[in-house]
Amino acid sequence: IDPKGNKMGYIESFSVSSGKDKLTPVNKVSSGGAHPCYVSVNAEGYVLAANYTGGSAALFKLDDNGKLTAAMDVKQHHGGGPNKVRQEGPHVHSAFFEPGTDRIFVADLGTDAVSVYHIDKNKAQLVAEANPEIKLNPGSGPRHLAFNTKKKILYIVSELSNTVTVISLNNDGSYTTIETVSAIPGDYKKSTTCADIHISGDGRFLYVSNRGLNSIAIFDVNQETGKLKLIAEEPTKGENPRNFTLSPDGNYLLVANQTTQNIVSFKRDRNTGKLTFTDQIKAHIPVCLLFQK
Repeated sequence: IDPKGNKMGYIESFSVSSGKDKLTPVNKVSSGGAHPCYVSVNAEGYVLAANYTGGSAALFKLDDNGKLTAAMDVKQHHGGGPNKVRQEGPHVHSAFFEPGTDRIFVADLGTDAVSVYHIDKNKAQLVAEANPEIKLNPGSGPRHLAFNTKKKILYIVSELSNTVTVISLNNDGSYTTIETVSAIPGDYKKSTTCADIHISGDGRFLYVSNRGLNSIAIFDVNQETGKLKLIAEEPTKGENPRNFTLSPDGNYLLVANQTTQNIVSFKRDRNTGKLTFTDQIKAHIPVCLLFQK
């Protein structure tokens, strides 16, 4: 039971058979909080879990056989936001390792903040950075993140405000808000919420999924400033596009439409960033897609 009285969730590791067509359970451990909704792993085998209802981020480690330790540290968040229905308390929605650094960024939809940590490997703990958080506009509801490693820029998609916030990750460890832009057309008035965000490998285009509008918003990235320009909204040919992913070669974008239970493939134009429908398949309530690299 977590601090709010909710039943704890768990995370589980699997091994992949040599034929790559079968998963074998290795072990599972408590996630350290209720309703874990995001897991990330770095090259050293450290694992982060984001506990949405529990409002916490937890740290684990994989051994050489893929076995998970019990939670080595759990950082409980506190507070809330102005949306009394969705932000009555902390809701950690994702946790990311910043590529090429030791920093960890944790998006909390409930508190309108992205917390920043690093791992103390001697104590096996998450330690807050000297500048411990990035505050967003009240009621934003930060959900997922994307890193432009070439420009040291962080892009934060906020679920409740349907916006993307552009943050400069400064060399002195501070953060500067460059701009916040809408991920939906100005004339769209119906209910919609942003979900996922990804940037192309060359850093030229940024993509965001909109649930309700049921589209992929396509942004051109200014190569000098990192600022965004919304250039297109591509319909996802399904409802509730909770998650999407870019293929490792960057040529395709696949969308998981949760409600209509279909996965849709688009060909991506590397020069314009725009998408062209290629195919779709049925899938049972798809909520996350991941390519094997």
